[in-house]
Amino acid sequence: MGREVKAITITGEDRRRYRDKLQRSLEAFAWMLHEQMFDNDPSQVGLEIELNLVDGTGRPSMHNADVLAAIADPAWATELGQFNLEINVPPHRFDGGALASMERQIRGSLNAGDAKARETGSRLVIIGILPTLSEGDLHAGIMSANDRYQVLNEQIFATRGEALRIEIDGPEHLLTYADSITPEAACTSVQLHVQVSPEEFANYWNASQAIAGVQVAVAANSPYLFAKQLWQETRITLFEQATDTRPVELQQQGVRPRVWFGERWITSVFDLFEENNRYFTALLPICDEEDPRATLDSGGCPALSELTLHNGTIYRWNRPVYDTIDGQPHLRVENRVLPAGPSVADIMANAAFYYGLVRGLAEGKRPIWSQMSFSAAAENLHAAARGGLDAQLYWPGSGETPAAELVLRRLLPIAHEGLAGWGVSQADANRLLAIIEQRCLTGQTGAAWQIATVDAFDRHAGRQEALRLMTERYIEHMHTNEPAHSWPLPG
Repeated sequence: MGREVKAITITGEDRRRYRDKLQRSLEAFAWMLHEQMFDNDPSQVGLEIELNLVDGTGRPSMHNADVLAAIADPAWATELGQFNLEINVPPHRFDGGALASMERQIRGSLNAGDAKARETGSRLVIIGILPTLSEGDLHAGIMSANDRYQVLNEQIFATRGEALRIEIDGPEHLLTYADSITPEAACTSVQLHVQVSPEEFANYWNASQAIAGVQVAVAANSPYLFAKQLWQETRITLFEQATDTRPVELQQQGVRPRVWFGERWITSVFDLFEENNRYFTALLPICDEEDPRATLDSGGCPALSELTLHNGTIYRWNRPVYDTIDGQPHLRVENRVLPAGPSVADIMANAAFYYGLVRGLAEGKRPIWSQMSFSAAAENLHAAARGGLDAQLYWPGSGETPAAELVLRRLLPIAHEGLAGWGVSQADANRLLAIIEQRCLTGQTGAAWQIATVDAFDRHAGRQEALRLMTERYIEHMHTNEPAHSWPLPG
C-alpha cells in the first residue's frame, strides 16, 4: 500500500468503473503472460523494514513526520501510525557478496536514521510489537498525515459496519475493541522480496507458503500487546483481526478475510490476481486514465495501476507483486510473515534462511506442496505464531515435529544448498545460518528473550515498568548487532 491516494468521496459509479477497469487490467496481464513479456532474470532480492519510534522513556513517540524531515532520505517513508517508519532497501543482485552488502547498507542507514531521530527526541526500535504500547495510544488521531491511511480507514469501517473486535488467547487473555485500523500500526514487520520468472512463480509462491510457519517459529519477536503476554508472534493474529472488513455474520458464512493465507496451491501467478478480482471488493476504487490494451498495442508496458492498487489492499502472507522498471515488467514474491528485529544480524539471518530454503524447495526434485496439504501449511503458521520454537509443526516424512528439531535436522541443510544455488558466499551463508542454528539450540528467539527479561524485572516492579525496562535493555542490545540468541538475561 505504498501508492499515494488523495482524500476522496467514493460513489457507486466509481466502483462500477473500477470493476470494469480491473477486469481489463487482468485481461492485459493474462496477455502479457501468454506473450512472455516479463523479465526472466530471477537474481534480484530486496527487503523493507518497518520500525517503531520511542521517546526517552521507551514509550511510543508520535513524531514520525519530524524524524522523516530530519532524515531527509527518500528510502525512508511513513507507515500507518505516527510512531512508525519504514525503510526500503534497494534491490540487490543476489550473488556472492549480496547478503553482506545488504547488511552493511541496512546497518549504515539505521545508524544514520537513529542519529537523526535522536536529534528530534525520538529513537528507532526494530521489534515486532512495541511492548510499551497501550490501548490508549492507538486511535484515529495517531494515523500518519497521509490521505491514503484515512481513506483506507474509512473504507474498511464502511465495509465492516462496526467496531473491530480483537481477542487473543495465550498465557494471558486480551479482549479489546477499536474504532479505527490503528491496531494494525502495532504490527511491524520485515518484508522480503524475490524476483521470479512467470514460469517459476508458482513454485516459489507454493514453497513460501509451505515454510511460512517455520519462518515464524524461528523468528518470533512479538510476545506482548497492551501489557499482556499472548502469542510468541502475536503480530500474526493481531494483523489478521485489525484489518478484517467482515462483521461476525460474514465471518461465520466463510467470506474470505483481507489478511489471507489462501486456500490452495497454485499453478500460475495468474491464479492469485484472478482470486483477488473474484473474491474481494475494492477498498480504494480509484482509476487512472491508462487503457492497458492500447498501451500494449502501441508496444508499451502498462502500469496496471488498478490491479496493483487492489492487490495492495489484500494482505496475503505471501503476496504476488507486479512492477515495472524502465519499461520492463517483472514479478516478485513478497514474503510478509516475519517480524522486525531483533538486530540487523537477526534480520539478515532470517533473510538468508528464507532465500536459501525457498530456492531449495522450489527447485527440488519432488515439490514439497505435492507432499503436504495446503491446510497443513496454514495450520503450521498459526501453531508457530502461538508456540514459537516449541510449536509442533507438520512436515512430510517427519510428521508432527518440534519446530527447532525440524529446522536443525531437515531444513538448514536445504537452506545451505539453496544459498549455494544462488551463488551466495559460503562464508556469509555459514555465518548467518549459524544464527538460525543457535536460536534452535538455545531456544532463545527475540520473543523468548523478551519474556524471560520481563519475568526477571517483574519480580521487583509492576508489569508496565518491567516492559519499559525490558524495552530499554532491548534497544541497548539491538545496537550491538549481536544476534538475540546471545543476549544475556538480567541477573
